[in-house]
Amino acid sequence: MTVSSPPTPAALLTDLYQLTMMQGYHAYGLHTEEAVFDLYFRRAPFHGGFAVWAGLEPVLDLLESLRFTDADLAYLDSLGLFQPDFLEALRGWTFSGRVTAFREGSVVFAHEPLLTVTAPLWEAQLVETALLNTLNFQTLVATKAARCVLAAEASPYGGQVVEFGARRAQGPDGAVSAARAAFVGGAVGTSNVEAGRRFGLPLTGTHAHAWVESFPDELAAFRAYARLYPDSTTLLLDTVDTLASGLPNALTVARELRAAGHELRGVRLDSGDLAYLSGRIRAALDEAGFGDVKIVASNDLSESVIASVIGEGGRIDVYGVGTQLATAGGEGGGALGGVFKLAQLGGVPKMKLTGDPAKSSLPGVKQVWRAVNAQGELVFDALTLGDAPRTGERVSDPTNPLRASRVPGGLTWEPARDTVMTGGRRTTAPETLQAAQARARAELARLPAGTRRALNPHIYRVGLGDDVAGLRDRVAATLRPAAE
Repeated sequence: MTVSSPPTPAALLTDLYQLTMMQGYHAYGLHTEEAVFDLYFRRAPFHGGFAVWAGLEPVLDLLESLRFTDADLAYLDSLGLFQPDFLEALRGWTFSGRVTAFREGSVVFAHEPLLTVTAPLWEAQLVETALLNTLNFQTLVATKAARCVLAAEASPYGGQVVEFGARRAQGPDGAVSAARAAFVGGAVGTSNVEAGRRFGLPLTGTHAHAWVESFPDELAAFRAYARLYPDSTTLLLDTVDTLASGLPNALTVARELRAAGHELRGVRLDSGDLAYLSGRIRAALDEAGFGDVKIVASNDLSESVIASVIGEGGRIDVYGVGTQLATAGGEGGGALGGVFKLAQLGGVPKMKLTGDPAKSSLPGVKQVWRAVNAQGELVFDALTLGDAPRTGERVSDPTNPLRASRVPGGLTWEPARDTVMTGGRRTTAPETLQAAQARARAELARLPAGTRRALNPHIYRVGLGDDVAGLRDRVAATLRPAAE
């Protein structure tokens, strides 16, 4: 099922300096020069070894529909910064560029161009903010979701993740975008009804403590809920006492449902020692003949909490991850430092030169290649100006030219990116979120196990071919005299 968000006028979803630069390009006749910009990040989030690329489909929707409305132009005119001829040039403005990118759901790494925009300079400049806003956030959340899913699936009993974070997300759009990205990263559903409507996501939910508190007693509350939803009831156990009250009352309702031809779907824990409580509850449910009843847990979960619960023998089936997922919190989270840097203008390679080699950009129009070994594992990625590296060729670290190695034999090279837009229009129909999620799952499974580790992961290698490294050095050499 392909469901897209309704188009939203977004020409002013940009930083002021993008518009002032656009006017400058227009004034000096630079606006039609063909520009190439690369979008990439310098460090994987959460101190991890990978990221899950998300947000591409909304970005393509945005680029196709991007326009300056009369109201937009009237507002810009009111600022007193923009000349009438420039504002008139924006009337009828559309994005006409080409976009090359990893497909959504791909596993991606630091220092490689995830998305490249080739367009007239003022077009490429305008879209920078919106692209970074969308792709940084959704990639961050999708990566967090994948980390939580990997932790949950490490349980010998299996485990799933659902997104519960709307009430702690950064505003309404943040909540909806987070639910979408979490699904790409592997979450199986969301509690957010608007996200379900907009993107066709599976909805999930239980009831709150307030439901139990609104009835004379816990058993009456459980019975009332089961009467309304006999085939989809999950009961929250910890309003009074999880083991002494919630569990016995849930078992009573489970027996009553079964007698009426229905089955209790699940029980939920929202506090306490999740490992201990889930173990006790699983044993009681199994002993009573309710082995199919799922145990759902919430309460400020993250990948580290999930791993801890599993390590201590917890028996949770579904992890409702809220705050830490929707806000992409935790150590090394909070934001993805994606950047959008000019790589070529009018056919001339361009780069940012800085004293910190890790922050220097790479000039030129680059190809991204992915190496796969005979076992089907992803081995490393390489950036070249043309064909894939050949066996024995040298590839170097993007941040340290002294770290280099030779390409081993026995590898199959695949183009890592596709042209997803030409002339401002998509090259193919929009992909479903299910397809993006399946891609993420498949590519994570092909990563070396060490790269998937949540703590101290193996760093997946991204190397520069000699042609890219040589171009960088030549361009840098032309800039240094001016910098000195």
